[in-house]
Amino acid sequence: MGKGTMGSCHGKDIQVKRPPHEQPRDEKGNGKLPIDQRPKQMEYGGERADIALIGLAVMGQNLILNMNDHGFVVCAFNRTVSKVTEFLNNEAKGTKVVGAMSMEEMVGKLKKPRRVMMLVKAGAAVDAFIDKLVPLLEKGDIIIDGGNSEYVDSNRRCKALAEKGLLFVGSGVSGGEDGARYGPSLMPGGAEEAWPHIKSIFQSIAAKVGDEPCCDWVGSEGAGHYVKMVHNGIEYGDMQLICEAYHLMKDLLGMSCDEMSEVFSEWNKSELDSFLIEISADILKFKDTDGQPLVEKIRDSAGQKGTGKWTAISALDQGMPVTLIGEAVFARCLSSIKDLRIEASKVLPGPGSSKYEGDKKEMVEHIRQALYASKIVSYAQGFMLLREAAKQYKWTLNYGSIALMWRGGCIIRSRFLGNIKEAFDKNKELSNLLLDDFFRGEIIKCQDSWRKVVAQGALNGIATPAFSSALAFFDGFRSERTPANLIQAQRDYFGAHTYELLSAPGKFVHTNWTGHGGNVSSSTYNA
Repeated sequence: MGKGTMGSCHGKDIQVKRPPHEQPRDEKGNGKLPIDQRPKQMEYGGERADIALIGLAVMGQNLILNMNDHGFVVCAFNRTVSKVTEFLNNEAKGTKVVGAMSMEEMVGKLKKPRRVMMLVKAGAAVDAFIDKLVPLLEKGDIIIDGGNSEYVDSNRRCKALAEKGLLFVGSGVSGGEDGARYGPSLMPGGAEEAWPHIKSIFQSIAAKVGDEPCCDWVGSEGAGHYVKMVHNGIEYGDMQLICEAYHLMKDLLGMSCDEMSEVFSEWNKSELDSFLIEISADILKFKDTDGQPLVEKIRDSAGQKGTGKWTAISALDQGMPVTLIGEAVFARCLSSIKDLRIEASKVLPGPGSSKYEGDKKEMVEHIRQALYASKIVSYAQGFMLLREAAKQYKWTLNYGSIALMWRGGCIIRSRFLGNIKEAFDKNKELSNLLLDDFFRGEIIKCQDSWRKVVAQGALNGIATPAFSSALAFFDGFRSERTPANLIQAQRDYFGAHTYELLSAPGKFVHTNWTGHGGNVSSSTYNA
């Protein structure tokens, strides 16, 4: 991706517009003055800053430079203050960025209402900075947490700061280092009174789809971080699905990394056009210094930072069957017990090494369709979870707007999200994406291939947890009747937990199944 654009959904249709950088010039206006001849207010930060940013790791630095490119004066601060000097003398050299050697100095350089954004490690570090900021700020000032904080923490911080007259914003930031520098996806939520004071900054620096910024107000309290959490959960699912496609092509079809790279490149011209497919093609063709594919030398033990796990936990708390993201999280957990898997591989035989005898090209197309169908399920589950959380926390979420925020700049950006926005634009009350005409038609077209792929994986001993759970969800979701009636009978038999009859929903009854049990039932409640 070039330095003047954020890419498409991966590089073609998202233009990040930036005004020419303004620098002090000589008397004739011809060229930039040497830094030692610039006005002292430029060099030492005599100007009032529009916003401060705490945290000068790569994301923080790149966001500052992005804001500077769009004409905003940023005051940079870091707990290790030597990093401020290093940043000003290197990456920020020749910009309008100013620095501060203390939080007091930083706050003193800000226009009112003061806007302070943090990009620090989630958890205790955020609370520690907030505690130090509060005594330095005045009523109406704004604290923005741009890290990967858990939404429950953002709920708490928003309420606590409101009691002190301060406005809190918890904003998801997605797009990695390059996104931060040239146009991220931003998902702000919290105290809505803060939005008019940060809107111009956020929407200026965000990625653009056409002229529309991939940033809008999400909702109150922790809504912004909740939406970012679900985004990351979907990211876990997307990555696992791509890895399962890779696994099938490699172990079932015996394809080389170069062959698979070509396949992913072709898929990126189809409905699967996305950033993650694009980079997977690049990764597979990348060679180490010995000419061998680097990816095959990487230890198969995946790390995680918690947002996928938080999504799965929230789904359980909400009672929502977000099965694919859950499987993606557990797949990473399974990958991490590498030593135990090595031990098990020596004593637990699979179905043998039967080679796939069918048409390789045909099976590659089946895998593509299975990936597409599973991806539809993943997003359907994610938006289902967002809808349920909105009910619980009384958030007003614009699902089409969320799809647009994810359409550019972020890790899950893809062509696919345009279809999701259209679905919610057509029907704002859409309860599940699978009920939309477009997605219903797409998944029905893919289901034969999907079933073939899951079956071949099982027959050949190749684990496809995300493909399989997505298909199981689809079959369960489309079933008018599930076997849960037997579960209810079992629960009533051993624990007198009661059940409802089809003829009388909402009325709970108990049966004395053995003839020697009593007629007293347990109370009904939801865990």
